[in-house]
Amino acid sequence: MMKGGPISLATFAANEKELNRLLLYILYLRKCNLRIREKVTFHLAVIRDKGPKKFQIDEERLEKMECGNPMGVLHDLLRDLNKQHVNHWRYKLPYPQNLVRNLARKNCHGKYVFLTDVDIIPSRAMAEKLNQFLDKQRCNGKCAYVVPTYELDERVMFPPNKTDLIRMANKGLARPFHHKVFIYNQYATNFTRWQNYKDPDEQIRISHPVTNFEFLYEPFYIAVDTAPPHDERFVGYGYTRNSQVYEMYVAGYEFFVLSPIFTCHWGLQIKRTRPPWREHQNNQNRKQFDGFKKEIFARYNKDPLNMMSPK
Repeated sequence: MMKGGPISLATFAANEKELNRLLLYILYLRKCNLRIREKVTFHLAVIRDKGPKKFQIDEERLEKMECGNPMGVLHDLLRDLNKQHVNHWRYKLPYPQNLVRNLARKNCHGKYVFLTDVDIIPSRAMAEKLNQFLDKQRCNGKCAYVVPTYELDERVMFPPNKTDLIRMANKGLARPFHHKVFIYNQYATNFTRWQNYKDPDEQIRISHPVTNFEFLYEPFYIAVDTAPPHDERFVGYGYTRNSQVYEMYVAGYEFFVLSPIFTCHWGLQIKRTRPPWREHQNNQNRKQFDGFKKEIFARYNKDPLNMMSPK
């Protein structure tokens, strides 16, 4: 969690049992963590016409949950759900990522939003430094500020600063997010240029603009909360974030990389560890993209990446 930064968190429950377990865990987190009570709002999505018939919060169990063991409590709750409940969304009911992203955004009340995923961890004091940086910006409203994202070897501690992160990267203990599994995901950020940028102090500055934008780019960014919403026809994995970023680019947004802040995701990912259901969902979403790009062209009457040209 970013100290001092309010968080709008949205998630999805596919059935009554999942929803009741989710509510129990949220109550546990709020009971045990003052920052969560003060800084985090929770927003839940359920299937239309299949909402819960009743809420069952095991208050006795809640009282017994140990505050010092949040991951253990979570694993215990998940153990209560059988394999069908945990895995059904992978094939029969893909997780509605774009719907919950929009839900989280709609419940933000600040001028700017940092659009991120729950497993992406921000660097130290990022919220406070961003407040200072954004107060000085004079943008026309179509600026997106990119926060470089790295994967970390699971054996290492979170780097306290950019210098240590670069040291880890030089030792092979960190690398750009999705570098091995899908390089285009973050490639346009130009991590080499970011690493070579000499920060005069710890204040946030623009390291460089993104000059080689290409489709499939999926940066984690901060922007005024007037950016286009995520298209909810893309469900599960694939084309969920990059389609929204593509529309921003067509609409005239410019992307600027910030330093020395960064975010990290634990685990050096490789292709052979990715389950087959992810590729299945990606293929399903790819079929939706043809109609999406035609709509974007009609909406803005622009095609800067020649997406409408015959392949």
